Amino acid sequence: MPAPTSSTLEYTTVAGDHVHELEVKRSRFIAYLFRTADEDAARAAVAGLRRRHHDARHHCSAFLLGPDRAVQRSNDDGEPSGTAGVPMLEALAQRECPSGRADLSDTTAVVVRYFGGILLGAGGLVRAYSHAVSSALDGAPLVRRRRMALFAVEASHAEAGRLENDLRAAGTTVLGTDYGTRAATLRLALPDGPDAASGLAARLATLTSGSCAAVPDGTDWVDTPVRKAP
Repeated sequence: MPAPTSSTLEYTTVAGDHVHELEVKRSRFIAYLFRTADEDAARAAVAGLRRRHHDARHHCSAFLLGPDRAVQRSNDDGEPSGTAGVPMLEALAQRECPSGRADLSDTTAVVVRYFGGILLGAGGLVRAYSHAVSSALDGAPLVRRRRMALFAVEASHAEAGRLENDLRAAGTTVLGTDYGTRAATLRLALPDGPDAASGLAARLATLTSGSCAAVPDGTDWVDTPVRKAP
């Protein structure tokens, strides 16, 4: 697998779909959050809600994509210019994550508005759309995406279970173990960096008395659950 071209080694995204609803002066604002990997997925999420909420007046959207958040788009969908999509995008882009940084990405927000008959004015719309997205993010589960160096370690069937447990106890991320006819292969992930291979080699030497070796297997993005502060 080719190495990712992004210079960013980690960022935060939502763990899956999430929805939150609020009412402002009789208007219903239903905020949806989706984890989306690319523009096609983001636009498909918006299109799906247009069909689902075909009777709503507005389906405003914003999304940011990529480890470096290079793709950022917003759409007011008929609301006065700058009162919906941009505030929604700012709510995503400026969101401080548990990492301590505003690094949320691969996330699409769609706010479906059912008009309640009372005009909110430009300022009221900005606050409503921004608050809808921020409130949805408050309750959304998050994951940390890290670019990891991947390794494969072959071990006997008899040794594989013990080795997997020992590696996990030592802090190594074990993605899984594949059991073949003759041997088992442990799939490991370590933070991508120049010392990843040497550190793992030393750890394996200690745990297996030198009988097992790690074979580099490229890089990939790996999810780690995020625990929110109570």
